[in-house]
Amino acid sequence: MKKLTILALLATLASASVFAQNSTAEGGFNGPETTTSEPTQKEVGFSGPNAGTMTVEKALTMDDDTWVTLQGNIEQQIGKERYVFRDKTGTINVDIDHKRWNGLTISPTNSVELQGEINKDWNSIELDVKQMSKIK
Repeated sequence: MKKLTILALLATLASASVFAQNSTAEGGFNGPETTTSEPTQKEVGFSGPNAGTMTVEKALTMDDDTWVTLQGNIEQQIGKERYVFRDKTGTINVDIDHKRWNGLTISPTNSVELQGEINKDWNSIELDVKQMSKIK
């Protein structure tokens, strides 16, 4: 009985793969390309105005969990993953997880762009960095 069940199962699997091969070989569009194509990588995503970068002074007034982009310098490390970030309007503490560095080596003289969420606690405000890049 087991042999019969196994043979039936193998026959079913073999016929399914033959059916799948035939349907893909005979189906689908076969002709000249149309003028409308799938979007390329450059066309994908949002296209329109964005909030752009803002200042530390403005970021400190934003609500909790607001996404912000800041440009300036990381001045010093004040904890394991905590740093002081400065732009022309002031400073804010930033939390940068190790994985966010992406192999970058940054010094206080390098300009950086940080993107992340404002994190407000009852007695502190900091930026939880999600992306960072060195500005050349």
